[in-house]
Amino acid sequence: MAQKVRELMTQHPVTLTPDATLVDAAKQMRAKDIGDVLVVGGDGRLRGIVTDRDIVVRALADDRDAGSTTLGEVCSPDLAVVAPDDDSGRAVELMRDRAVRRIPVVDAGELVGVVSLGDLAIEKDPHSALADISAARENT
Repeated sequence: MAQKVRELMTQHPVTLTPDATLVDAAKQMRAKDIGDVLVVGGDGRLRGIVTDRDIVVRALADDRDAGSTTLGEVCSPDLAVVAPDDDSGRAVELMRDRAVRRIPVVDAGELVGVVSLGDLAIEKDPHSALADISAARENT
């Protein structure tokens, strides 16, 4: 039987509001040893995702100020999402089709987690280089 997304996802993903700055996001990424933060509005609805790559390519490379540029300005708003009860294969398919490494997990409109390529690698091949890298501990 195929695994469900809920078995692989990271629960309680790091979220910030659209008015948080790139510096805020970068600090969270460093502290939690992650490559993304999910952007959630005041209504609790998922608005987008910002990755470490987004910060570099969409902001720093365009000479934007990291202390004043907001996540709402650079986040990817058109997200593919999966549900907790979707098969993990659905997440893999979406990652492949969209060329992304992370998919938010949404249940009845509420953000409940995120599943990453690393989560899938740890589960499918725990001895792979990607699994080793993905299982790294948080920075302290």
